Amino acid sequence: MSKVTIGKKVPAFSATQSDGTTFKLADARGKHLVLYFYPKDMTPGCTTESQDFRDLCAAFCKAQTEILGISRDSLASHVRFRDKEKLPFELLSDTDEKLCKLFDVIKEKNMYGKKVMGIERSTFLIDAAGVLRHEWRKVKVAGHADDVLAAAKAL
Repeated sequence: MSKVTIGKKVPAFSATQSDGTTFKLADARGKHLVLYFYPKDMTPGCTTESQDFRDLCAAFCKAQTEILGISRDSLASHVRFRDKEKLPFELLSDTDEKLCKLFDVIKEKNMYGKKVMGIERSTFLIDAAGVLRHEWRKVKVAGHADDVLAAAKAL
């Protein structure tokens, strides 16, 4: 599977959502789509990022933009996280790393002095025709959801 490129259509993909249904990229046709990749449910940075998207969800809806969070966590973990944080959007479980590889977000990280492979916090904005319009890599959480919303409104 090739990697995504700004200005090109994103290859078709599907993944299981936290509600147990299957999300297909084609399901988002006609509206914009934010995919935010985060390392792990229930961790401080990932919780703050998810809360920021949650708090702006109505504004994203107004901009005809759907939000999906993605990590390698299990569906059970996603359900607990979504319910605890009252997230009004679904989380996709990517335990097999297919989406992580498609969007090239698995990177070598340093955890407590050890080199590990993990998700580099990244966000992608896909337009209503399925074309990748923006990507944010090595995301710093503070203000990020606001930046993504501004880009979505500009589409």
